[in-house]
Amino acid sequence: MATDFPVSSDPSPPAASKPRGPLKAFALRPRLSPAEKGSRLFFLVCAILAMGQMLLIMIFLFREAGGLFFDRPDSAGQSILAFLFDQDWYPTYSEPSFGALSLIAGSLAVTFFSSLLAAPLGISLALYLACVAGNRTRELVKPAVELLAAVPSVVLGLIGMVVVAPFLQNVLGLSTGLNLLNASLILAIMATPTVASLGEDALSAVPRDIQDASYALGATRWETIWQVTTPAALGGLATAVILGLGRALGETMVVLMVAGGAAQVPNSLFDAVRPLTSTLAAEMGETAVGGRHYQALFALGVVLFLMTLTFNVLALYLSKRWRRRR
Repeated sequence: MATDFPVSSDPSPPAASKPRGPLKAFALRPRLSPAEKGSRLFFLVCAILAMGQMLLIMIFLFREAGGLFFDRPDSAGQSILAFLFDQDWYPTYSEPSFGALSLIAGSLAVTFFSSLLAAPLGISLALYLACVAGNRTRELVKPAVELLAAVPSVVLGLIGMVVVAPFLQNVLGLSTGLNLLNASLILAIMATPTVASLGEDALSAVPRDIQDASYALGATRWETIWQVTTPAALGGLATAVILGLGRALGETMVVLMVAGGAAQVPNSLFDAVRPLTSTLAAEMGETAVGGRHYQALFALGVVLFLMTLTFNVLALYLSKRWRRRR
């Protein structure tokens, strides 16, 4: 007696059932040795400690600065808007005024004009090291550039006071050489190694196949550099410039020594300015703990912290976007 059995038209053997959901992740997870588990736990603890330190710093800054606006409001009705947009910074007067606009403008002006010098100089140096210089030249020039970044800022500040300031005063006929231009020049020297080093790393990370394809299509070296290599590394170059600006923004000793120390909104490159960092360094040691001046300085620290955080977040965003495009 014959019996009909269903026959599959697909000759291939049935596929093994694949785990789904949590079982799939569990099946693909590699087994870790005790040493690897200990290493992962150690690095996790280090990351948590770093995040905790940053959180504690933020709490401390905002707590000390908050007293200026919330704990004991003065008779003038100090507010956050008045603090940010008032130009008068006279904390030691009989009726103190805590206006941070002139200090914020000084920091932004110094950072902006230093970037006009540091960005093209650093990117040009990075292009030379990554695309033009030979191996022997690169081995000599790159350590020299990185060594320049290790020069103490107080040394560069002394050079700005003793050499650059008299030169500007004599050549340009200024009343003083301690001004915005002097500070921008010295900060550009400080920021250039950072831009050049990070920019060279970004250019070197461009796949060699892309450049070889450009040469195969008949492009010259300069056409390849400007139309292929530089656009491919544009995100990394932008990150290098932003991080260099972040260093210029957070510098203290140089602007304290060569910027002139005048709390005013600058109208030209030859005006003296007083950035946020120099104000904090000059006045924090002479204030009474818990006083209004003390709280106002911490409020300046909050402003500087938020500005630096913005630069770092922007650099991180551009770096991730560049990696996705690659």
